[in-house]
Amino acid sequence: MSNVLVIGAGGVSSVTVHKMAMLPNVFKNITLASRTLKKCQDIQTKVKEKYNININIAKLDADNINETVKLINKISPFLIINLALPYQDLNIMEACLITNTHYLDTANYEPKDEAKFEYSWQWDYSKKFQEKGLMALLGSGFDPGVTNVYTAHTKKHFLNSIHSLDILDCNAGDHGHPFATNFNPEINIREVTSESKHWENNNWQVGPALTNKVSFDFPEIGPKNMYLMYHEELESLVKNFPEIKKARFWMTFGDSYLKHIEVLQNIGMTSIKPINYNGMDIVPLQFLKQVLPDPGSLGNRTKGKTCIGTIITGQKNGKEETHYTYNICDHEQCYEEVGSQAISYTTGVPAMIGAMLMIQKIWYKPGVWNVEQFDPDPFMDLLNKHGLPSQTIQLDKKLSF
Repeated sequence: MSNVLVIGAGGVSSVTVHKMAMLPNVFKNITLASRTLKKCQDIQTKVKEKYNININIAKLDADNINETVKLINKISPFLIINLALPYQDLNIMEACLITNTHYLDTANYEPKDEAKFEYSWQWDYSKKFQEKGLMALLGSGFDPGVTNVYTAHTKKHFLNSIHSLDILDCNAGDHGHPFATNFNPEINIREVTSESKHWENNNWQVGPALTNKVSFDFPEIGPKNMYLMYHEELESLVKNFPEIKKARFWMTFGDSYLKHIEVLQNIGMTSIKPINYNGMDIVPLQFLKQVLPDPGSLGNRTKGKTCIGTIITGQKNGKEETHYTYNICDHEQCYEEVGSQAISYTTGVPAMIGAMLMIQKIWYKPGVWNVEQFDPDPFMDLLNKHGLPSQTIQLDKKLSF
């Protein structure tokens, strides 16, 4: 049962595998697979040197369902931990159904040729997973993931009902490069250049990207400009907490980052439409990804902290209350522990925790589920034990913006 297959060998995967290797009684057999075997070998070597734990590695093109099925059948894992590109989610879920294997991911499906990410494609698999007695856990990262757990935890322990939800994501780290993204550039740039969208008045309110700006004073960091964006957890949270009247997601960006994004957009480098260059079709954004710094290389040079959390206003015994739950994560401490910066750490640790809860059948129910649909307490306890402690404070009043 404790045999797992991790697909994808980027920064998040490195953190997840390191954290699993620290728990050999839970994760007794780990296989790491990627299209790029060298990345798997690098992680394998680091884990062996740090913990004297042997992990298995394999070369895999996760776009190829038959190839994935063949590997699953070879190693017979209890669970697939999908840390590959979101374009590959559905193919990996198909392979899980064929092989009767449980599934977990950290990001929802997104078509490769369209910047549109939503859960509906994966939710449509729920009946198939139920019929097979299989479980799929979606979005077990930080946002989505921990922020969903924070929401469920606040509802369970502090409020009778939720009126408004704001998710605030601040990265105050400095990697020293003129421009770089903290996770996969292709996914990151598609995300931040998409239209903003938030839930209000029982409908989605859509606006231009990166135009709605407010300043917020983050704990241990200070005032930072943050921008209204759309993020996938809003879709599941307003579905699973239907009393929510307003739900928004905010992320901080520095002026230099935004200026680089503006220039790259203006010259067409963020486009996902193929262009012909010397008789070959190339996607500008994919080319850009190749010339930008590898996010996995940023760990040893990134300093500063992240602060990610939820501010939730609702009713408690007839009175309005507002609660702020957040985590502070230090880039340098993350690198010292597992050789990665905090962006990878804050996603990789929750992936390990979700997998642990599934393996131990603490969270276990056939079907396709988001993390907020389970009891939040075990997840919160494990966050505190494995490097992502949270704090909850009651604010004097609800947000004014």
